[in-house]
Amino acid sequence: MKTICIIPARLASSRFPKKVLAMLDEKPMLQWVWEAASSVDIFDEVAFAIDDHETARLIDSFEGKYHMTSPECLSGTDRLLELQAKKVMSGDIWVNWQGDEPFIHKEMIENLLQSVEKSYDIWSLRKEIENEEEIEDPNVVKVVTDIEDRALYFSRSPIPYDRDELEDITYYKHIGIYAYTNDALKEISTLTPSSLERAEGLEQLRFLENGLGIQVHETTHESLGIDVPEDLARAMDRISSQIP
Repeated sequence: MKTICIIPARLASSRFPKKVLAMLDEKPMLQWVWEAASSVDIFDEVAFAIDDHETARLIDSFEGKYHMTSPECLSGTDRLLELQAKKVMSGDIWVNWQGDEPFIHKEMIENLLQSVEKSYDIWSLRKEIENEEEIEDPNVVKVVTDIEDRALYFSRSPIPYDRDELEDITYYKHIGIYAYTNDALKEISTLTPSSLERAEGLEQLRFLENGLGIQVHETTHESLGIDVPEDLARAMDRISSQIP
């Protein structure tokens, strides 16, 4: 089974334009991601999927590998679909590791891919929310699953809704990394954006609405996606806390 890792890195992101060029400590954010992904033994191939020559020059500075994709791609998954359609890369399992996720690491990938031998379509990760402020934060995507860890729904709102203010409700945040089978990607290429996807701004709802199963494994490791400028300061604090 060939497993490849694609790192989508869009230059003109809506909430934080040109964030893929941002520096974290003394290295570009994309270099942190590249080095982490390159250290994962299960990946047979790693490459960025980018849309601008400014990003290409940055990746060249740390000798990373990349493929150009269309600036019209609306999501990271769309960039994987373009590479698949053009047969630029091929694999049995496609991992979508976003370029704004510098703190994902090898053990999280092991959590993600623990059941790839089974007949699922898509895999992702969740982590128990420990900071109560994140429950109400729309930038933190929440997920609920069935008893076999298959996704039931993703939302920017708190789910489940604690109607009776119970104290034993556990909330889970969605960690934004995915793995797709090659066939699941092909099916996704035929789908159009759904009403739930447009309402929440979450592409994974398109997959659920069209019957694709998403297996969401739990991880104990914390991620920190760089979605808005304020996240850079939090990322720097995290890096500083890890330096001996």
